[in-house]
Amino acid sequence: MWYGGAPCNMAIAYIQGGPLAPNITGTVVFKDVPGGTNVCASIYGLPSYRPGIDGKPQIGPHGFHIHENRDCSVGDPTNPFTAAGEHWNPTAQPHGNHAGDFPVLFSNNGFTGMCFFTNRFKVQDIIGKSVIIHESPDDYRTQPAGNSGKRLACGIIIPYY
Repeated sequence: MWYGGAPCNMAIAYIQGGPLAPNITGTVVFKDVPGGTNVCASIYGLPSYRPGIDGKPQIGPHGFHIHENRDCSVGDPTNPFTAAGEHWNPTAQPHGNHAGDFPVLFSNNGFTGMCFFTNRFKVQDIIGKSVIIHESPDDYRTQPAGNSGKRLACGIIIPYY
């Protein structure tokens, strides 16, 4: 995708918590590098770990993904951000191998900072998609979304110059 006549080799998603975790804020920065993309997340306000008990889901580590749509509207406050669609999976891979499947986020007193490399996309492939943080860890098996629970926060991926 081209913006302003120049190719975009960096993008950012400004993460904002929804009704289930309103204190979440942060950024996810994407930068083209040889052979792929570096992804760096700085997220604040994450809920602390809580084991699943009495039929309640485990909270944390948090599933972290690119989703299909450019839509972070809350919709149903008990099940927010469903308009973001499913995990971004441009090559129709089984779950655990989606281009949008990222490592989980660990809450360290509410904060996480993490960078990683992926060779599954370049920045221009993801502009206009969304980033979602889930309540539970992704199991990287269950179809289609890894049993990662409700969506806590969302951000739209936009060009960053």
